[in-house]
Amino acid sequence: HFYIEHNRGHHVRVATPEDPASSRFGESFWTFLPRSVWGSLRSSWSLEKARLDRLGKKPWTIRNDVLHSWLMSVVLFGVLVAVFGLSVLPFLVLQAVFGFCLLETVNYLEHYGLKRRRLDSGRYERA
Repeated sequence: HFYIEHNRGHHVRVATPEDPASSRFGESFWTFLPRSVWGSLRSSWSLEKARLDRLGKKPWTIRNDVLHSWLMSVVLFGVLVAVFGLSVLPFLVLQAVFGFCLLETVNYLEHYGLKRRRLDSGRYERA
């Protein structure tokens, strides 16, 4: 779901209250982390559902890029378990958690306290 939310959500809404991946001034990392993870997941699903609605498609299809990326992860994990056995699962989970925590740490640091003003037109100033 990352590339959907990052490109179609975060880049559009960066430094606004609508962006779950922009850390707020005074917000701790531990408050930011669940808001960013769950908010980005919800946002990516909404963005992808809207894209599919415009195409006249239901969200529960292989054309859904969120589901497609999850399926690729499941297949990759399945292949690795088939090749290396169940003993590889803790390492896969650990690398997944480490990976998204590292990504969220970078998001927190890069966007900490940034805030765009809302213009009279209702849009936000350019980032």
